[in-house]
Amino acid sequence: MTADTRATARPSRSAQPARESGPPRRPRRGRYGAHIFLSAVSLVFLAPLLLAVYASLRPYEETAQNGYFSFPKKLSFDYYREAYTESGMGKYFTNTLIIAVPAVVVTLFLAAFVAFAVSRINIRGSLALLMFFTAGNLLPPQVLVTPLYVLFLKIDLPWWMSDSMTLYDSYWAVILVNIGFQVGFCVFVLANFMRTLPKEILEAAIVDGAGVWTQFWRITLPLCRPAIAALATLEFTWIYNDFLWALIFISNPDKLPITSSLNNLRGQFFTDYNLLAAGSVLVALPTILVFLLLQRHFIAGLTLGSSKG
Repeated sequence: MTADTRATARPSRSAQPARESGPPRRPRRGRYGAHIFLSAVSLVFLAPLLLAVYASLRPYEETAQNGYFSFPKKLSFDYYREAYTESGMGKYFTNTLIIAVPAVVVTLFLAAFVAFAVSRINIRGSLALLMFFTAGNLLPPQVLVTPLYVLFLKIDLPWWMSDSMTLYDSYWAVILVNIGFQVGFCVFVLANFMRTLPKEILEAAIVDGAGVWTQFWRITLPLCRPAIAALATLEFTWIYNDFLWALIFISNPDKLPITSSLNNLRGQFFTDYNLLAAGSVLVALPTILVFLLLQRHFIAGLTLGSSKG
């Protein structure tokens, strides 16, 4: 065999199939283990809610005799109708929306302004201002109960804003307190997110003659939609579930939010816990609905920056 024939018969290195490059594939066994672990954790967190739903569908006599973990003999929605009518939830739902919706909107609006100022505009002391808003979240709310109580009693309001003619015993008191305690957290989140936006976008807008308001309202805010939606979901849930501020700054029982309506289902000598479970499920429905409506934006806001190197 000649040298030319041997050269032709010998496969060249370039003709050999290239080895696949890249990280090795994760074994399926580890992936199944991760799914099993996450499913177990999810069931642990969902167990109280599932138990409350299960108990609310059963008569109290049955669970008192056989226990809450026994098989049901009868399931009905009678407790839900009874909980809604006896606690007057319709009125309390309205009170909660009057407090929660303005508080969430104003909180996000003010936080977006401050976050844009400390992250996108070169102003002196922006870092100190951001630290000031963040430090407000470290202050225990209970420390300010007495000073705020005295202050709200001394602030007068016109009759069309408050029946008590003061800031105390009005929706405005609870709204202002929630805004004051929540705006710092929103500023911290939005400022850190705005810093990740490309500077070239605003630079191009400035070259085209865009002012500060145009940069904020028409360029930055649309890009912050996932973060704002995630914050709106969290803020609505926190303010909706608040019980402390309304209990302190509102004395009129007709103005209390939905969290206080569950007290109307507790008897003086006897409490039907199945009825109380039905009321708790009804109270939790609006927050679940808000999460389902904003689920896509909420998850996008939580995973922002996870794929950036």
